[in-house]
Amino acid sequence: AFGVIADIQFADAEDGHDFGGCRRRYYRNSLRLLREAVREWAGESPPIDFVLQLGDSIDGQNARRGEAESALRQVLEVLGQLSVPVHHAWGNHELYNFSRARLVHTGLYSRPAEGSAGPPDRECHAYHCSPAPRLRLVVLDAYDVSTLGTEPGSLRYQVSLRVLREKNPNDDLNSPEGLKEPHFVAFNGGFSQAQLDWLDEVLKSSDENQEKVIVTAHVPIHPGASNGVCLAWNHEAALSVIHSHQCVVCVLAGHLHDGAYCQDAQGVHHLTLEGLIETPPDSNAFGTVYVYEDKMVLKGRGRIPDRVMHF
Repeated sequence: AFGVIADIQFADAEDGHDFGGCRRRYYRNSLRLLREAVREWAGESPPIDFVLQLGDSIDGQNARRGEAESALRQVLEVLGQLSVPVHHAWGNHELYNFSRARLVHTGLYSRPAEGSAGPPDRECHAYHCSPAPRLRLVVLDAYDVSTLGTEPGSLRYQVSLRVLREKNPNDDLNSPEGLKEPHFVAFNGGFSQAQLDWLDEVLKSSDENQEKVIVTAHVPIHPGASNGVCLAWNHEAALSVIHSHQCVVCVLAGHLHDGAYCQDAQGVHHLTLEGLIETPPDSNAFGTVYVYEDKMVLKGRGRIPDRVMHF
């Protein structure tokens, strides 16, 4: 069993709204709701084995306020009350607050320090582990190719900007207006070929060992688990790798605060979790997933519905 939560986006700030100005965001309240989630996970019997934090743990406005380190410390202190590992995906809001080089030295860097559990690039926050026999967790870095959190003069930035500019001619690179492929916006990102090659090798090994694999990333990789905008730039390439193997049963993501779900033609479940940041004070948005031989059962709280996903 494991806990799941997405888009906490904590800031010590008054309530605000999304970029469109129509969705309310409860910045301070998100930390209180996280405490509720942690209390409930801590009381689970039998105990949970780990927690997945699906990215955007703190809000981008912390950078403008000079409070990025403080906000992150408060979120990690709450999660640190748990006696189980917390696996962190990196989202766009992490990269609004910190450079990739800095994130490597924060508590959000949950990739193992030693061994070959991830790609050769240490700043690529992708890795895998086995939390239970015949079960593998793969954490992907959906901003491995991104203009966020990188120096404008760097090769990573230049390559990413070229990819983005080929598809998005808008002055505002966060605007999908008029785009044939509206997911090519700066608040999304993509997977490098090196990361996809690494994923292919991990899944090949899991096929051979008859493991079930849960893949997680901040950004959805299937259009059916998205609104068409909140989608990884090269999601087709990631899906192609996943579908070339038998072992992946579920892909978990955040980023789209409304949440979404689909089961694709190959039988893989794609679950996008509702965001904590847009959850009113009298509700919540987290869940506990129970993994069985033939299914995963999500027990949702508040805005997140219960769900049974058969393999």
